[in-house]
Amino acid sequence: MTKLVLSRLGQMVLVLFMLSVITFTLMKLAPGDPIWSILKIDEVTVTIEEKEALRRELLFDQPIHVQYLNWIGNLLRLDLGNSFISQQPVTKEVESRILPTLYLTIGGLVVMMSIALVLGILAAVYQNKWIDHISRLLAFLGASVPTFWLGLILIYVFSVRLALLPAIEYGSIKNLILPSFTLGLGLAAVYARLLRAGLLESYSQEYIRAARARGLGEWRILRVHALRSALLPVITMFGMSFGSLLGGSVVVEVIFSYPGLGKLAVDAIFKRDYPIIQGYILFTGVVVVFINLLVDLSYRFLDPRIRYGKGEQK
Repeated sequence: MTKLVLSRLGQMVLVLFMLSVITFTLMKLAPGDPIWSILKIDEVTVTIEEKEALRRELLFDQPIHVQYLNWIGNLLRLDLGNSFISQQPVTKEVESRILPTLYLTIGGLVVMMSIALVLGILAAVYQNKWIDHISRLLAFLGASVPTFWLGLILIYVFSVRLALLPAIEYGSIKNLILPSFTLGLGLAAVYARLLRAGLLESYSQEYIRAARARGLGEWRILRVHALRSALLPVITMFGMSFGSLLGGSVVVEVIFSYPGLGKLAVDAIFKRDYPIIQGYILFTGVVVVFINLLVDLSYRFLDPRIRYGKGEQK
């Protein structure tokens, strides 16, 4: 277990280093000049001297490798710099948006897992019956509908037509319902089909037949034996697609004007606020790597046959 954690932490450092290099390079090669956004050229008159002075202050006149070394040196001191636009520390800007995004992510996960568990279990237990066919249809529709279109439909139906739920406010559980369903419905379809396939494979195993031969009830067989094994590919898929979940939250936050990290990143992209973009990408990278570490550790609890440390599976 210790070796696994240390190995994953080493991989995290390497991944974050490569991510920082690629992100920094791409932003420097992107078209446009952030100096124009910082000085708000469209609103005030700025002299060439002021523009060049700011460029020297931000080291934009230095070679790209010098700029990167300066930035990575500050990063090692946990200093991500200040936002070009708000002049606030990047860490403060990110911290102020973490909780809203965390609430939205948890809400999306609750919706996703609730629907996926119900549809997946029913489809497997009642294989090739009408419940299974309905589950397949709902999964197909959920996987086919784009997130932005689903969000707009939910806003139109529940906010505009029925006036039941707020669309763009923030501050209570009621405000999370529409964004959470928008984020979770599409992913629920994928996980429902994956869970169904895992359960059907589990039901075909000898230990399930042996459990039935011992007279165990179907609910106990499902809960104790079949479901734990079927959750392994689901957990694996979750670790691989957590980045997609965060990416989906960006779309949802923009649609609902939700004050989370995704909305912060999109606004920073339009304003060429490079420190905010870099801070967002690094934070997302840390979260994704950490979630994958938790996924790896969860295997030994879901399947006692899996052992880490000697590179073998019993």
